[in-house]
Amino acid sequence: MIPLRDRNPSGSFPLITLAIIAGCTAAFLLELSAGGAIERVFTSYALIPARVTLGLENGAGPLGVLTPFITSMFLHGGWLHLIGNMWFLWIFGDNVEDVLGPIRYLLFYFLCGIAAGATHVLLSPGSTVPTVGASGAIAGVLAGYASLFPRARVLTLIPLVFYFQVVELPAVALLVLWFVIQGLNGFLSYGTQGAGVAWGAHVGGFLAGLLLVRLLRPRKVMA
Repeated sequence: MIPLRDRNPSGSFPLITLAIIAGCTAAFLLELSAGGAIERVFTSYALIPARVTLGLENGAGPLGVLTPFITSMFLHGGWLHLIGNMWFLWIFGDNVEDVLGPIRYLLFYFLCGIAAGATHVLLSPGSTVPTVGASGAIAGVLAGYASLFPRARVLTLIPLVFYFQVVELPAVALLVLWFVIQGLNGFLSYGTQGAGVAWGAHVGGFLAGLLLVRLLRPRKVMA
């Protein structure tokens, strides 16, 4: 299923959402310019669970342990990886940002991404496979959207066997189904090295988004 757009206009300019999209795009262009040194880029800035585990065991400082959780969120493994993530962020991020406000939304986004990375490390502490992408943070954004706007309608493209069907689905139905698919994929690929997708991180980011959007949502001012 591919969301095309939602029928839920935002009331403010999505500055942080656009800044994240610009940052991820710029980082990917730098990846392309690295050429043959791309492996060195991933080794230096991707999230590698075994390295995090080793750092914790050796008493590495908080900054050294936390840095790859942040930098890995701006790296992507290819054009489709980047475009897919940024497309979901563009459709659903503006409304979440509108509710939380730019500062809370930025904090929300990074906390979801860190929670996703931490979930991946907990599930695969010995993995030496570099993990990149904003998928975990965006999973949190999807969860926030589903929590805030469960009845919003999302125009969705559903690829069937011989043709494509475009339907309107409630946001909560679409995003809960997405979560179930991620969880199933995570269960089926658990313990697999080099599978290419950190499904467990998506689930961790989604669950973090459900919790954090409630904690960070501004309380309504009573008249």
